[in-house]
Amino acid sequence: MKYFPLKMLLVLVLSGLTVSCSDDWDDNPQSASVNDFIWKGLNQYYYWLTDSPDLSDDRFDSQTEYTQFLETFATPENIFDHLKLEAPTDRFSVLYSDYTLLEQALTGTSESNGVDYELRYAPNSSTEIFGWVRYILPNSDASTKTIYRGDVFYAIDGVSLNVNNYKTLLGQSTYTLYLADLVNGQIVPNGNAVTLNKTPYSENPVYIKTTFTVGNKNVGYLMYNGFYESYENELNNAFAYFQAEGITHLILDLRYNSGGAVATATRLASMITGQFNNEIFARQEWNYKLEDYFGSDSEQLLNRFTNTIKNGAAINHLNLDKIYIITTQKTASASELVINGLTPYINVTQIGDHTIGKNVGSITLYDSPTFSKSNVNPNHRYAMQPIVLKISNVNGFSDYSTNGLPPDVSQSEDLENLGILGDQNEPLLQTALNFIDLNGRPTIPQRAEIYKPFNSTLDQDILKTEMYLELPQ
Repeated sequence: MKYFPLKMLLVLVLSGLTVSCSDDWDDNPQSASVNDFIWKGLNQYYYWLTDSPDLSDDRFDSQTEYTQFLETFATPENIFDHLKLEAPTDRFSVLYSDYTLLEQALTGTSESNGVDYELRYAPNSSTEIFGWVRYILPNSDASTKTIYRGDVFYAIDGVSLNVNNYKTLLGQSTYTLYLADLVNGQIVPNGNAVTLNKTPYSENPVYIKTTFTVGNKNVGYLMYNGFYESYENELNNAFAYFQAEGITHLILDLRYNSGGAVATATRLASMITGQFNNEIFARQEWNYKLEDYFGSDSEQLLNRFTNTIKNGAAINHLNLDKIYIITTQKTASASELVINGLTPYINVTQIGDHTIGKNVGSITLYDSPTFSKSNVNPNHRYAMQPIVLKISNVNGFSDYSTNGLPPDVSQSEDLENLGILGDQNEPLLQTALNFIDLNGRPTIPQRAEIYKPFNSTLDQDILKTEMYLELPQ
């Protein structure tokens, strides 16, 4: 007898995906266990299903063999790590022991003290690291303290940061940052320190919106830091502002935007344009089980330009035929989707650094008969966010997972000359404005990078790099 889990019958309705189990499978005494939930969910939805041998449909000859397999893993994390592929193939699937934290993270809410930082290696070291402040969240604890963009910290609570202790030190609810200056490629402690406290914080991703006049050109600038559906009104209002200002060029700053909802990325692209309503923005590719049901040309696998946001309000669109997008090595997932999805339709000029290279997306799976939150198992709070699809543009291009999307104008942020975000003299924004003013001839010199990147706040929480869809009810 091969593969008992085949008795899990797919029920794919027009409104979305659900999974139904036959009665004899539900009677399995292990069916309430977290390990069982993880195996079932990945067997149904995991993108690299055929590359994970223990997820094969004919892996088990009997119910007993399947149950024994589950019992060999001491923790849910053990079986999850065993079944998913290792990095670099799968860098992004994640298991959460408390789905409340998962839900909050996907909507832009987390425990935060308001410091958005990045970590770098200390000069001439492969173990010592330091942090620098990218920006401060408004109305946060940090916004009331003497800490600003560009500040450098080398120690926490008096302990120097290194590759082994940074997660523990930065994961505390309260800590004190010891500050330093960067002087000619060296970290020089300056005697200053600041104590910060984390509280639940919901980040409005519309960080800056403003306009500039460059020659006879009216230029809009939007710094957008996360694709959160709950803040689509704020995003749409920013485009209403640009409409009212009559902008003819737009600079979209995604340098610190590591992703979010595919639907919001589609709507942002629709705000930038407007002339392509109902045209294909992106194509989804799922595993063979779901592809076989849907068919390769199914509407379920397409994301189309639209004229409304999630709540049904009309989109404020600009009808642009060109855009300038600022990126760094931390720009990821839904941000990359906007760049890749717009490229076949309008002229996209990418300024900055190459992106992360995340062309895959995920959904949230709960331990319930349909993997939705409806009738969720009350005995635990585990949920997972596995990679379930690859996404491409209308032309089928998605080949950027290895090196990311390369810039048209290459320029890295200079930690010794960061500038003020939103100020026209901030180096990356100045390059974009010069590019517009001089019709494609940037004039900003580039200094060699001397502080090697390590990671950033998004690496503290892998969900910050997620590109996700909802699992419809």
